[in-house]
Amino acid sequence: MSAAILLLALYLLIFGFSAQDGESSGSFSQMISEKCVELLNSLSGGNWTEGFMREMAEYFEHPLRKLAHFSEYACMGILLYILWSQWIRKGRKLYLLIVLWVFCSAGLDELHQLFVPGRWCSFWDVLLDTCGGAFGMLLCIAAGKLTARRRRTPQQDRQGQQGEED
Repeated sequence: MSAAILLLALYLLIFGFSAQDGESSGSFSQMISEKCVELLNSLSGGNWTEGFMREMAEYFEHPLRKLAHFSEYACMGILLYILWSQWIRKGRKLYLLIVLWVFCSAGLDELHQLFVPGRWCSFWDVLLDTCGGAFGMLLCIAAGKLTARRRRTPQQDRQGQQGEED
């Protein structure tokens, strides 16, 4: 149930960001980029000039926006996996459903941006978002396999190895 609530909150967050007009969205991204550069400056000793920091913030703004896209949808992939793996057996059907769902969600989000002043629709963002969702799902699959491997007893491991040798 908590995964469903978090997923709903994530959809509201994504929709809220997409509903920002171009100027508001750009200002928000610029502010985040500047804060990241300030943090890097303080971690490196705080010797950077204002001009250098401004250039760094401008340079990193676009990659940070794309990383945010990827991260939002990676979270979506994780939440969908947690939620749907309770009802759908783990395997290709579940994985394909998650990727298609993320793709459609990203596409609808980009389509929504067509109606927001100063924003546009980008198929590349849909692909990036879909990759983020698939990455989140793959993290869940990998975590599940690692957890299953750790739960096995040494005797089960030996039996599995013997079965592979036969």
